Amino acid sequence: MTTSALVSQRLINQKLASSNFKKPVEVVRWLGAVQAQDFGAAKWALGMRMLTATDAVIEKAFNEGQILRTHVMRPTWHFVAPEDIRWLLQLTGPRVKAKCGSYFRKLELDDALFKRTNRVLTKALSGGKYLTRAALQKLLNKAPVDANDPIRLSHIFLRAELDQVVCSGPRVGKQFTYALFDERVPATKPLDRDEALAKLALRYFTSHGPATLQDFVWWSGLTVADAQLSIALAGRRLEKVLINNKGYWIAPGVKQNQPLYSAHLLPAFDEYTVAYKDREDFVEQRSMTKMGLLGPLIVTGGHLAGTWDKKSGRITIQPLRTLTKSDKTAISAAVARYENFLGSSMQQKYEK
Repeated sequence: MTTSALVSQRLINQKLASSNFKKPVEVVRWLGAVQAQDFGAAKWALGMRMLTATDAVIEKAFNEGQILRTHVMRPTWHFVAPEDIRWLLQLTGPRVKAKCGSYFRKLELDDALFKRTNRVLTKALSGGKYLTRAALQKLLNKAPVDANDPIRLSHIFLRAELDQVVCSGPRVGKQFTYALFDERVPATKPLDRDEALAKLALRYFTSHGPATLQDFVWWSGLTVADAQLSIALAGRRLEKVLINNKGYWIAPGVKQNQPLYSAHLLPAFDEYTVAYKDREDFVEQRSMTKMGLLGPLIVTGGHLAGTWDKKSGRITIQPLRTLTKSDKTAISAAVARYENFLGSSMQQKYEK
């Protein structure tokens, strides 16, 4: 397989070239988890991978609990499907807790205190209540737990998510709420650890492959040993291919729909970029920093073509290479998709 074929296969597997998904949860379930600390960007990441989608449709799905948002795998928010949240947290939660251990100690947060804060949150949210962070902060302070430091408060909620005490509730206007985990999440059959490891590897390499072992380690937050075990447990459902003398894993036989889109306005932290440790396969320009490659990008044919941003009803496009006429036509089509998603028209401007 060539680098060009790798990029084409990722576009297919990530459902960017085309998609028949009609519901946001179908995208989330397919990808396994979708990084979502930037909520607006994450909604567009789902919208791009659906047959048709609007911001309002994805907002509604989130508010109804069809997709959930919690800390899982790496210490950041992800969208996850309700039927996946329990086994994902069971598998990756201990690893995230270990990574956060030094922060917990620095903030004087220990297991005894987390038991207290979890009890306060459980009591406050029981009975189907959805409360904002500010409302819960007041209740924690009354407990009394010192929750005035926003960083300390964030880590209290982070631990409650990892402990399966709380998860996302519906938004109230632009504000997020928390819900009691067991009231928001349907009961599911538990997976043993080997089953969960195999399932995670299959989800990742089916939807993100071709990808390397180190890519999977980065995305999942697993140790190298556990990532290797995951691949071994998946067995013949995964196959290894060599690209430029480097080993990549892929799930064979992913259905290829007729490609519809050749250009994409990727949001910040999109799975097409953030899900890989090595992001050079789609980059021809070497001037971008690692953080720059996690920002809003334009790709044509799966390769980096520029950056973009939206301000005051205008999309500004900054090319990183010379764009052909067909590139610009494809980018205009990508902008039109984004306009349809938002339900508003915007001016389009190119900057040199």
